[in-house]
Amino acid sequence: MAEFKSLVDMFEKSVEKFGPQDLFGTKVDGEWRWSKFSEIGKQVDDLRGGLAALGIKPGDNVAVVANNREEWAVLAYACCGLGAALVPMYEAQNPKEWEFICNDCNAVAIVGGSPKVFDKVKTVAEKCPTIKHVIGMEQPESDELSFKALMKKGEKSPQKAIDPGPEDVAVLIYTSGTTGNPKGVILTHGNIISNVNAVQHMLPIGPDDRSLSFLPWAHSFGFTCELHVMLSRGASIALAEAVDKIIANLAEVHPTLLFSVPRIFNRIYDGVNKQISEKPGIIQALFHSGLRAASKRRKGESPTFGESMAYPLAKKLVFSKVVARFGGRLKYAFSGGAALSKDVAEFIDGLGITVYEGYGLTETSPITTANRPDAHKIGSVGKPIDDVKVVIDKTQTSADAKDGEIVVYGPNVMKGYHNRPEENAAVFTEDGGFRTGDLGYIDSEGFLFISGRLKELYKLQNGKYVAPVPLEEKVKLSPFVANCMVYGDNRLFNVAVIVPDFANLKSWASEQGISESNDEKLIDDPKVKEQLRAEVDKFTLEFKGFEEIKKICVVPEDFTVENGMMTPSMKVKRRIVMERYGEKIEALYAGS
Repeated sequence: MAEFKSLVDMFEKSVEKFGPQDLFGTKVDGEWRWSKFSEIGKQVDDLRGGLAALGIKPGDNVAVVANNREEWAVLAYACCGLGAALVPMYEAQNPKEWEFICNDCNAVAIVGGSPKVFDKVKTVAEKCPTIKHVIGMEQPESDELSFKALMKKGEKSPQKAIDPGPEDVAVLIYTSGTTGNPKGVILTHGNIISNVNAVQHMLPIGPDDRSLSFLPWAHSFGFTCELHVMLSRGASIALAEAVDKIIANLAEVHPTLLFSVPRIFNRIYDGVNKQISEKPGIIQALFHSGLRAASKRRKGESPTFGESMAYPLAKKLVFSKVVARFGGRLKYAFSGGAALSKDVAEFIDGLGITVYEGYGLTETSPITTANRPDAHKIGSVGKPIDDVKVVIDKTQTSADAKDGEIVVYGPNVMKGYHNRPEENAAVFTEDGGFRTGDLGYIDSEGFLFISGRLKELYKLQNGKYVAPVPLEEKVKLSPFVANCMVYGDNRLFNVAVIVPDFANLKSWASEQGISESNDEKLIDDPKVKEQLRAEVDKFTLEFKGFEEIKKICVVPEDFTVENGMMTPSMKVKRRIVMERYGEKIEALYAGS
């Protein structure tokens, strides 16, 4: 299989090879409309010419604030062909962050998606002296800085795409980080294309495949793993209308692949389990026997006679109906961004949808390791991809620990952080390795397992180290829990801030004769507190004694990007949560 030299090389070859095939699907007026590879290729050519007419040239940085849409991809590939770096940002981010990022990277232009966002970025541009052009994706053609006007200009004055080298910068992705200002990760064409080329050899993706895109392309997982990989293989991408329309859209576009973060898979797990719990006992027994049979077969074990009998019935009567909700064609699910619970992975795999979990960071383009057809172990994040080496450094953890910091070597490792020499010195080893800050271990077969973040690791007063993320992910498997943050730094024991899933909690409360509609009053009810306490205990049984969550406080407001308690990549900002709920947390330790 031929390898690509750059994103420009990949895009041009894909357009030439797959020209008449569907590429992007967008729902307009209740119908899905599909654009072809050839159509997107022409739009990229025209926009590249229009941007060149504005004076945008190699080495420039072009910022964009927009959700996933055709125009986003067109802009990305047009910039690549000019040798300019794309600087993607999230619509959900605070405009002050847009302002910081544009000033930090000296952006020469900023592009707004919707009219509402366009109005906001105009205000941001006024505070960024290097920005010369404010471009609108949806502005009318009468606006000379609209996509329509620029494409028309570019059609008349075409600009040939450059041939970028491996060290040329393709994108500056700013990590939102849980503390401090965002850091610009410099990713080159060589970095990203090494990921794309590696996937070519690992996964059976082709022109008959389709995904439903809802992970933001402004994040490295969506940017590389979905947009570039799917386009490179001639596959098609339907653009989800909104997060709350994902399930409906899945049934409409019939995807074969799903790229997601654990939070979405957890919702599927919770939803199906809730539905099954409401079915007659015989259906529940059939469902669970079928899952056990699937799990044993995957591990090479023999199911019992009863499980063997149950599996085909469960597949026909239960599993097929669940899979039908996702369009009926789903073959593979790719999970990244955070550790996926083994329970959830086995559950989805048991339905007949193969789960390939991988690991990486924005700084590694992002894929470092991945499960694949010839090397698949649920619970792990797979083995290193081609040309990448992973080393476990135990110098910063206790001597008896099996975990250490994950250090990555390979062509996928970023060029560095933009304008952050001190931070670059801190994360790069003398021999060129990248210190990820993540904890993990490699088993005897070479599979990597993730244990948590080194900077989130804390020590209890008894000297034991606790990684909070695995605890949090387990607690969030409860259908009654929407979010969770575990804390215990230099304390006698662990506590947790719990955000309930109010839809499920209110349904349960109603069955218990609790009819309180006010969220804050509901979580003060003794029976509700007792139920949530029991859920935490139930889902953390497998952890060691010192990892036990001994007390909880329940809060009504979820952790979100909008209230600052969550990053756009769905990581908890612990410092902000501590500031918001510090008094409640301290109260849990009172008298201990």
